[in-house]
Amino acid sequence: MTSSDLYRNIKKKTSFLCVGLDTDFNKIPKFLLDKPYPVFEFNKHIIDATEDLAVAYKPNLAFYESLGAAGWMSLEMTINYVRENYPDIFLIADAKRGDIGNTSTLYANAFFRNLDFDAVTLSPYMGKDSIMPYMEFKNKWSVILGLTSNAGSRDFQQMETGDGKPLYEEVIRTAASWGTVDNTMFVIGATKADQLKSIRKIIPDHFLLVPGVGTQGGDLEEVFLNGYNNSCGMLINVSRSIIYADVTNRFEISARQKAIEYRDQMEVLMTKAGII
Repeated sequence: MTSSDLYRNIKKKTSFLCVGLDTDFNKIPKFLLDKPYPVFEFNKHIIDATEDLAVAYKPNLAFYESLGAAGWMSLEMTINYVRENYPDIFLIADAKRGDIGNTSTLYANAFFRNLDFDAVTLSPYMGKDSIMPYMEFKNKWSVILGLTSNAGSRDFQQMETGDGKPLYEEVIRTAASWGTVDNTMFVIGATKADQLKSIRKIIPDHFLLVPGVGTQGGDLEEVFLNGYNNSCGMLINVSRSIIYADVTNRFEISARQKAIEYRDQMEVLMTKAGII
């Protein structure tokens, strides 16, 4: 899937919503617990309820790996279900890998060949050789951590370099040169919306994956106005405020309603900006 393909899906659905499948076994409605794979069943309900409103889904691998073999099977079943039923959906593995050498190559094979994700989140702090094995896969994406929302981002990402600029700007500028707008996007936390304008000057044409809207406090309109480009250029990830909008037997109805609210706001913003 290229950046043009992503933009076509955004225009088609009037949405740049990415639903985060941070599926916590302890929050799954009890009526699903008698299923062989409750995590998959929960994901299936969420996906069926929101697939026409979202352009992407992003499973957070920690929620699956922590359950051992059953969790990994639920992840594979989720990917296969999307591929078989909603092939235009963009699938992101929220894995935050960042190793080098053969290890990096094996991770790339795992996510792109065995699991058939479209993209994987990566940490660039071990340098170019931690990213390049992923870029060897055609039509796959490296989603590189640029500026994150956590308080600890001040420890390194926002540290000033010798020329007085924050380190994250140099990381983004350098990492952007490793790939193209069709295989590289950057994670920018929604609570860092005031930095989006300066980031856009560095990478005007790249897509941005923006987590943190909703429960984590990021403001959708502020993020969009500071970070969009002529092709929208962003995927806004919303996890808990959609998938846990209701924990009763009606959870998928409430999830759909919350997703509609986000989609409607996104449609208004893109219409005003003249990009749909």
